[in-house]
Amino acid sequence: MSQEPRPRKQIHLAAHFPGVNNTTVWAVPPASPTTTPGRDAARHPALGSQIDFSSFEHLARTAERGLFDFFFLAEGLRLREHKGRIHDLDVLGRPESLTVLNALAAVTERLGLAGTVSATFNEPYELARRFASLDHLSGGRAAWNVVTTSDAFTGENFRRGGFLDRADRYTRAAEFLATARELWDSRPAGEPSRRVDHRGRHFTVRGEFGVARSPQGHPVVIQAGDSPEGREFAASAADVVFTRHGGLAAGRDFYADVKRRLPAYGRRPADLKIMPGVTFVLGDTLAEAQEQAAEIRRQQVSPQTALVTLEQVWGVDLSSYDPDGPLPDIDPDPDGELARGRVRIADPQAVADKWRALSRAKGLSIRETVIETTGRQSFIGTPESVAREMDDFVQGDAADGFILVPHLTPGGLDSFVARVVPLLQERGVYRTEYTGTTLRSHLGLPDPARPVRKD
Repeated sequence: MSQEPRPRKQIHLAAHFPGVNNTTVWAVPPASPTTTPGRDAARHPALGSQIDFSSFEHLARTAERGLFDFFFLAEGLRLREHKGRIHDLDVLGRPESLTVLNALAAVTERLGLAGTVSATFNEPYELARRFASLDHLSGGRAAWNVVTTSDAFTGENFRRGGFLDRADRYTRAAEFLATARELWDSRPAGEPSRRVDHRGRHFTVRGEFGVARSPQGHPVVIQAGDSPEGREFAASAADVVFTRHGGLAAGRDFYADVKRRLPAYGRRPADLKIMPGVTFVLGDTLAEAQEQAAEIRRQQVSPQTALVTLEQVWGVDLSSYDPDGPLPDIDPDPDGELARGRVRIADPQAVADKWRALSRAKGLSIRETVIETTGRQSFIGTPESVAREMDDFVQGDAADGFILVPHLTPGGLDSFVARVVPLLQERGVYRTEYTGTTLRSHLGLPDPARPVRKD
């Protein structure tokens, strides 16, 4: 007896507001001579401010027009420093994420609103209250990207200071999230509230939660992390995993590894969505898209950025080196001053050896090596080829969808919504309208008030 073919999986999409790093391009790439003036304007929209509300609103409205699941904001608790100076790529004055999302709740109707907030330098009661408030104000569209903070630079802005070891960061984050859920669950719908009496290693919380149960019960929980600890934390507690984008084989391996961990926590594969962060470059031809992608990468990795990237691996001052010259012949110093307080690279010598081998094999300069080894462009091609490749990833169980990170602010998503979304709809793998009102309904996630089925 022949087996019925598996129904085609629906693709989930989210939009990441370009952050303060070298994903963002600060000048519009020049038009290709093969483009037409009318279409070129849509392909290269004007740049805007990284801090004005109008920029956040533009990207959010574009994502909602494209029927995306959610809009995603990163967060930084301190401007980054390098050699005692503010990093050139950081933007002063970026508004706090939850403040922006509450404002966006008033100018959007169905789009989910996701904010990155650290579990290392916050407290459960206050953060649970803020996310429950966003869920109320948005009608059930709130999401929390739970992250841990690793560097001592950020710790200097907080009373506790310093930073936690990796294991302690995840232990604190797990208890933080569990405590927040105790607070949200202490206000069951249609029932009297319950007092919370949490006494744990990291937190003691006693009393009644001050916000009524929100439309989703629990905001959607997003988690980013590829380490074994991160994967286990995601399987136990997250609704969405924000991961790096790799090749099809690597994506399948990650997808299978995380999904196989779910039954141990009484969860089904559909209860956790895996959505890599990806970029895209569209052209009328593959050659045009590749040409534009190469120009974008050159803008993303300036000579100064190339040296900064190299210094973060080598741990020492490399300002005397020529970015257009060969890689340093000295070995990295993992305890060098420039590594202080940063996320340590596990094996800087191995990274340096790999980069040197690549540089020798291809005759690459420092800048060219950094461009090749840190490239983040994921989908490059015509709208038709990008739609097909995205669909192949999802149908091939390498992802459940994607979080798009455009390289322009705020119009970098415009061309994707205009040119790729209709093709995904034609393939029958993407919604043609919102069918629910909450983010959980968009993602097909269970209501936290219902017991999770184990079949």
